Amino acid sequence: MSNNTLQMTMLFDFFGDLLTEKQREYFDLYHSEDLSLSEIAEMTGISRQGVYDIISRSEKTLEEFERKTGVLQRWNETRAELEKAEALSIKLQQACQSDPGSVILAEELSKILAKLTTN
Repeated sequence: MSNNTLQMTMLFDFFGDLLTEKQREYFDLYHSEDLSLSEIAEMTGISRQGVYDIISRSEKTLEEFERKTGVLQRWNETRAELEKAEALSIKLQQACQSDPGSVILAEELSKILAKLTTN
C-alpha cells in the first residue's frame, strides 16, 4: 500500500462519516477494494471522469478536515510517544530485576502502555 493510499485510508477512518454516501462508496471502492476508475464507472453507470471527480473531491475534503483539525497528525504523534514509552517500560523492567516491588510496578506500566498502544 502506498504512503498516500495509507494516509487517505486513515483520513477516511477518521472523517469518512462526514462525506456524502456516494463519496464514501466510491472512495471505499477505489482505496479499499482497489478497483480502477473504469471498473467503478462500469459498476455505477457513470463516466470514468465522473468517478475521478467524486474520488478527487472526497480526498480533498478529507485533507481539508485534517488540515483544519490535525487529528491524524496528533494521533500519529501520540502513537509514536506510546511506543517510546513502551520501550522505556521494558528497559525499566530489566533495570529493576533486583527489586521485586519495582519489577511489579514496571510490569503494570508495561501492561497499561500495551493496552493503550493496541487501542
